[in-house]
Amino acid sequence: MPTYTVKCSNFNLSHKQKRSLANDISNTHSKFTGANTFFAQVIFEKNEKNSHFMGGKLVKTKEIFLNGQIRSGRTAKVKKQLILGLRKILIKNTNLRKENVWVYLEDLLPDQMIEYGEVLPKSGQEKKWFNSLTQSLRKRLRKMEKRK
Repeated sequence: MPTYTVKCSNFNLSHKQKRSLANDISNTHSKFTGANTFFAQVIFEKNEKNSHFMGGKLVKTKEIFLNGQIRSGRTAKVKKQLILGLRKILIKNTNLRKENVWVYLEDLLPDQMIEYGEVLPKSGQEKKWFNSLTQSLRKRLRKMEKRK
């Protein structure tokens, strides 16, 4: 499951913005990677006041950072589409300028990740992995998928 961590400096996201961003990030990840939306989780954090520096200087502008840990195995083209799509939704949901939006993707090997109690499959093997889960877990995940 990709884990996307959103951090803000010098502003707060409303609950409505967080909900919209979580939905948009999940759908964007699914659109460009083909993975089910139930694989995406989004965590929001806020930088404490006076705790963000660039070049040794305190940052006073509004900035948003999205760090995504995703399964490795995707092409450079897919990752570029994903990163640009993520930037677009951050701008849309915050009204920040492009230069105040930061997006990072980190590839993790799926066999070094456990989610829902199971080692993750390689990209493209999600259906086989899903079918190996317990019936109750499959039902829970299908429910999450329907809440787009």
